[in-house]
Order: sequence, then C-alpha cells, then structure tokens
Amino acid sequence: MTFTAQIDQYLRSRATLIHVITREEPRVLGELKAYCEKTKRNAISWDLADGFVWITDSKSPLVTAVDPITALETIESSKKEQHNVYILRDFHELWTNSQVKRKLRSVVEKLKQTRSSIIILSPVSQVPDELQNSIVSIELELPAYADIEAVLDHLLASPGVSSELSALGKEKIIQAALGLTADQAQRVFARAIIKDGKLSHNDIELVTAEKKQIIRESQALEFYSTLETVENIGGLDNLKNWLKLREKAFSKEAKAYGLPSPKGIALIGIPGTGKSLTAKMIAGLWQLPLLRLDMGALFGSLVGESEERTRRAIKLAETIAPCILWIDEIEKGLSQDGGDSGTSARVFGSILTWMQEKTAPVFTVATANDISRMPAELLRKGRFDEIFFLDLPTLDERKEIFTVHLSKRNRLPVEYDIQLLAEAAEGYVGSEIEQAIIDAMYIGFNDGMRNFHTQDILQSLQNQVSLSISQKETIQFLRNWLHEGRALSASYPEKETAENLSVKLKS
Repeated sequence: MTFTAQIDQYLRSRATLIHVITREEPRVLGELKAYCEKTKRNAISWDLADGFVWITDSKSPLVTAVDPITALETIESSKKEQHNVYILRDFHELWTNSQVKRKLRSVVEKLKQTRSSIIILSPVSQVPDELQNSIVSIELELPAYADIEAVLDHLLASPGVSSELSALGKEKIIQAALGLTADQAQRVFARAIIKDGKLSHNDIELVTAEKKQIIRESQALEFYSTLETVENIGGLDNLKNWLKLREKAFSKEAKAYGLPSPKGIALIGIPGTGKSLTAKMIAGLWQLPLLRLDMGALFGSLVGESEERTRRAIKLAETIAPCILWIDEIEKGLSQDGGDSGTSARVFGSILTWMQEKTAPVFTVATANDISRMPAELLRKGRFDEIFFLDLPTLDERKEIFTVHLSKRNRLPVEYDIQLLAEAAEGYVGSEIEQAIIDAMYIGFNDGMRNFHTQDILQSLQNQVSLSISQKETIQFLRNWLHEGRALSASYPEKETAENLSVKLKS
C-alpha cells in the first residue's frame, strides 16, 4: 500500500494522531499537500522556528504560536466542520516534556469530535509510552524504482541537460541509485550532470561510488563492489556447486517457474578459511549488490538507538533488493553477560524475525567464528537454506589456493612445485597460505629483486605457527561440531574431490 493510500485510510477512519517515520520531510510534505488539495482538506504545518504555516494554498491568517503548548491549544480550538490536517515537524524533540505530552493527549481526545487530525513527522520510530494507545505509525519507504525514475526525468527535462543513456543504461543508473532518498538521488544525478551537462553510461560508476559513501554513513551498512569471482577462491567445491545451482534464482524465469527466492546461508568454521571472501564471491557470481552489516556497529549509546539502526539497515537492504546482505560475525550481536539491559536480545530478535518472515529477495550470508555463542534458534531451518562448515583445506584445495594466489601476483603456477607446497602446508588455512606467499615475495625482493621460488615459500611456511597448532583445541571443537552432523561441509572429503564424485555418479 502506498504512503498516500495509508494516510487516506487513517484520515477517513478518523485517526486523530498519526506518526510518520521519515528522513525525507520535503517528500512527505509534497505528498501530503497533493493529497489534501485533492480531498479538499487544509494542510497546516507547525514547528518551533516558524510556528504555523500553510501547506495548501490559502490566504487566511494563522495564529502566531512559537511554543508547543500555544500551538496545541490552537489545534484544540479547531471547529467541528473543519477538515484540517496539522503537520507537526520535529515534534518528537518535545516528547520528553511531560506538560507537552499531557496536552497532546488531551488535544487528541478532543479532536475525535472533529474532522481534524495531527500528523507528526519524525526520523525516529520511538514514541512515549503514554501515547502508544493514541497513535498510529506509518513509515515512509525509501523511493522505489518509479520514484527515482521520476527524479531523473525531472532533471533531464531541465534546459541545457541531455542524456546519452540507452534504455538499459537508464535502467542501470536508476538501479544504482536505489537505496537513496529522493534528495540524495537528485544530488547524485545533478553531480553527474554538472560535469559536462549530460548523463552517459560513465556516470553509473559515479552514482555507485556516491551511493557507497551515503550507505556507509548509515553506520551499520557498507556497500561493496562485486569484484571477486569463483576462480578467486580455492576449494570449497561443495559450496560452489550449491551456489551455481541457484545462480539464476532471482531471475524472471525462476519466478515464472515457481521457484521461491533463496533465503540465505550460514558460513561457520575456522578463521581464515574464506568465509568473508565467499560472501563477496556470491555477489560476483550472481551479479547482485553486496551490503555488509556490521553487527558491532548496530549498537549505540542512546536509548532506542540500536533498534533504530537495525530497522533502518533492514529497510535499506529491502529497498536495494535483490541483493546480498552479508552479516559479518553475527555472534557479535549477542551480549555475553546480558549487561546491556536487553538491547542485544532485542536487536538480535529483530534480525531473527526478519530473516524468518522476509519476503523481499534479500539473500542473507551470515558468517561466524565462535559457534559457542550461537543460539539454537538462529541455526534452525527456515532462517537459512543451508549451514556450511569451512574446515581446514584438503590437499587438493591447498593446491588450488596456492595456484590462485600465485596467479593473483602475476606468477606462473607451473614454475612452482605446487604438490610439494600443498603437502608442506597441511594444517594451514587459506589466509596463512596467502601470507606465506607474500612473505616469500619479501625474501625475493630484498635479495636483489629476484623472483621468489618454491624454497622461499617453504621457508615462509616453516616460519609460521599455523592456527591448527596455536588454536588446536578450538579447531578440534569446531570440527567435532561438524562431525556431529550439525552442518554441511563446504568441501568434498579429502579423497572425494568433485572430479572423483563426477566419475562415481557416471558409473
């Protein structure tokens, strides 16, 4: 249901106090003005700076009221036959004033005998307990595709502005702006146009870069470019095959076939085995935007701030959908001692409920290292399509990892003894293998800038203390968790590579 349709329902049902949650005040005022003019209502705004101001066209004088009590008394005196909509801006700042709250409750009761209503515009969702029974809340959604398109078309209609965008290019630049407010989208488009007076395909990257910065300012979300590919990750063939089967899961063809959108996966296991890299790889494989949700950054010091950040982050992800939402180290969302007055439980509960009930095509990738802090309700079916465990890499996977990281550094893998290196790296995770190659490069660089060799990498491996030794007990605990059948291994067993499995299936 659109915002205007919700307002219409509430006003026609004589709701006298409506709370609109939004950071887009100009957009709300524009929609309310259009609605009131169409339904022949008077729209009047009030704030601490300007007092009463007409929103709809009128020449009638308004009472001067620069304090909230006088303003509420003026609203209270509305005549029964008047169709007035009083829009109170930034009124949530006054909710800590007990006198204002009491007066507002009295006014709301008296307005039930009239045709007038109060609409409070606020960027936060919290309302005082005293008003809970009298207020209805509406959240203005971020602009949809059609809204962003209207903003773009309005700019392109300006004198001296032209567009070199094809139909597909226009679609991509609008999709790149999804997740921004109307004002933010307008500023980004205007910045792209101001360079040379036109829009072209080159401006899509500029819009995406600006969007990254704006999303980062939301504190808990970060927008990532989808640069990683399947080839950039060694091993994890079981997980890769699972993902490839769902590569077209968000396409129109899948929807027409009746396939439901996949919900997400949990990646649990040993640090350094590629959980974060896998999240980035999924976005690259499926060609979807990637948003990283930092659980630690959700928590604020003010009352209700953490819940507000969580709500905004979820709404933003749904607006950008279809997308990948990467919840990094999800166990950070749980308080170990319960000493935060239940904030972490409420935040975590909100995320769990959303994961269970979401209908928007947001694929959740949750990564975790410490399974001892993972509640059972998080890992049950319904919230994730599958739970994958990332174990120490097998011999064949270590070969792949060496090949990938040597190729990334413009070295030919055939010039190295990959078999010997993979055998020597038993018990090492992918990040440790990568670091061994980097350390070997330093050896070669400081030895007359010669190319580094197999022996340099072997020496670097010997100089490391692998996680399998330094955290032996922790890793054994994690592996026991897998062997108990609580998750699906992201890799095929040591002797059952994807190639061998294919041969078995054929036979």
